[in-house]
Amino acid sequence: MALAVFEVLNKVRNLKTKADKISFLKENESWALKDIIRGTMDSTIKWTLPEGEPPYTPAEAHNHPANLMRENTKFTYFAKGGKGDRLPSVKRERIFLEILEGVHPEDAKVVINMINKEPIKGVTRPIVEEAFPGLLQD
Repeated sequence: MALAVFEVLNKVRNLKTKADKISFLKENESWALKDIIRGTMDSTIKWTLPEGEPPYTPAEAHNHPANLMRENTKFTYFAKGGKGDRLPSVKRERIFLEILEGVHPEDAKVVINMINKEPIKGVTRPIVEEAFPGLLQD
C-alpha cells in the first residue's frame, strides 16, 4: 500500500544523506507528492487562495473520507491560470475546504503549507531536481 504524502515527507525529513532522500522520493513517487512539492517550491505557481490558516474542521485521522492521492487533481482550481480563474472565490474556497476536511489531517497541513509556500523540511531544490528532473519550472 502506498504511503500518504505526509508519511513520505516525514520519512524524507528524517533521512540523513542526500542520496537516501532522493532514492526514497523516487521509490514513493506519486502525482500527489509531486504536486505538493511543485506547488510549494515552484515560484511560477501562484495560488488564488488567501494565505494563512483557513477555518476548517480536520477529519479524524483514522476515518477520513478522501485521499490526497485523488484530491490533488483539484489543485488546478487554486492556481492562477488554472480552471479556478473562472470560479467565484467562494466556490474555489469551498472546494479547498472540502479537500482539507476530507483528507488525513496531516495531509491537510501539507496542503496548507503548500498554499502558503512554506518550505518542506528536509527537501531541498537539488534533491527534488535529482529525484524528479524537470518538475520545477523556475
